[in-house]
Amino acid sequence: MTTTLHAQPYDISASGFYFETVEQYEAKAAKAINDYGASVEEFEIQFIDGEEIDCALAGAWALNQANFAAYLDAVGQWDEDRKQRYIIAVGECGYDHEQVADDPDAGMVDIYQMDTLRELAEAFVDEGLFGDIPEAIARYLDYDAIARDLGMDYAETTIAGQRLIYRCD
Repeated sequence: MTTTLHAQPYDISASGFYFETVEQYEAKAAKAINDYGASVEEFEIQFIDGEEIDCALAGAWALNQANFAAYLDAVGQWDEDRKQRYIIAVGECGYDHEQVADDPDAGMVDIYQMDTLRELAEAFVDEGLFGDIPEAIARYLDYDAIARDLGMDYAETTIAGQRLIYRCD
């Protein structure tokens, strides 16, 4: 699926245009004029159509006239995991764009594809992160209490309809 953006002029007497590539933007922006024949130079860039995860990426990216070309490159080149990491690191954890965009393995975010903190608590117990717990005792564990404790360090989010649990480093 292609990603469609819209360049909305800040000049209210000018019309915007849709585009999918940097080349289309440059060609249409060069021809943009307002009702008085003056060139339009400043545009607000808006996400219009594309994959749901790319819409979330656009929100975290804070699309603008100066960075949309890099955004379009990321949409075409990054896999879903890298997009999720960026969205969480920048949009949820408050990391800077440059810290995350340049280094996909920055390790700033731990992500688990689970629906709830309780599922994460159960997985941590199963993996032995709380030590070796005999099966006869494990059934008496209060997973909700463990989930509440995990909630101090972990948070839940939904990106493109997918529930994720994450922790910012």
